[in-house]
Amino acid sequence: MIIVKTKEEIELMRESALIVSKTLGELAKAIKPGVTTLELDKLAETCVRDHGAIPGFLGLYDFPNTLCMSPNQQVVHGIPNGTPLVEGDIISIDCGALKNGFYGDHAYTFAVGEIAAETEKLLQVTKESLYVGIREFKANNRVGDVGYAIQKYCEDHGYGVVRELVGHGLGAKMHEDPEMPNYGKRGRGKKFVEGMVVAIEPMINMGTHRIKQHRDGWTITTLDNKPSAHFEHDVALVDGKPELLSTFAYIYEALGIESNEEEEFRQNALIL
Repeated sequence: MIIVKTKEEIELMRESALIVSKTLGELAKAIKPGVTTLELDKLAETCVRDHGAIPGFLGLYDFPNTLCMSPNQQVVHGIPNGTPLVEGDIISIDCGALKNGFYGDHAYTFAVGEIAAETEKLLQVTKESLYVGIREFKANNRVGDVGYAIQKYCEDHGYGVVRELVGHGLGAKMHEDPEMPNYGKRGRGKKFVEGMVVAIEPMINMGTHRIKQHRDGWTITTLDNKPSAHFEHDVALVDGKPELLSTFAYIYEALGIESNEEEEFRQNALIL
């Protein structure tokens, strides 16, 4: 069942989403060769708590950390550890925060120093596909419209679209209806309704779409061990159009990147 949010609840969710956004911005400053994912995890927990929130992933389904940290061929759900990042790595960081009874949850894949051109293209296309999907999150469309748009965009570039892992509704629970696959057929699935909030999150592989789960019960990697990228935004349906609750602006500020990619999804002023 889709749980519709009031305008007041959407604003509370925006606050939670922006705490995640600010946390990812702080992490962007710290990511470099030699730093460990466990060090980044501790930084993230401090940042989330300093903003009056609770880490959304810590203890959720017994997950042991604040962040899901997934380097290179890891798709999602990687557990932070003491292994240092090295030049040329990529690292997907997925973060959640719970405040005022509502979750924020989004992700970004970072480059560690200089990365290979083909890997840079994977990151670019995956992030572009996120916005391709968000454009389809509008009145009278359905879940399949978003999935189809993401799938077509990524497969047209020769990439594999993960099937077993999906985006989701978001609210008082981290995972609500509907599931939001990154593949599908137009006109299929649940219809979007005013006030719903979803996390749209393409998980795209350089090679095969097939994945495998490791014995720790969490870590997911590509079956062919080629790199995978992951980007995620929280989006509300407001006045029939997609409204971003999260932002990459803090990341871009930290990295010195100029971008207007989010402007079309900002019906309301973003407080930075």
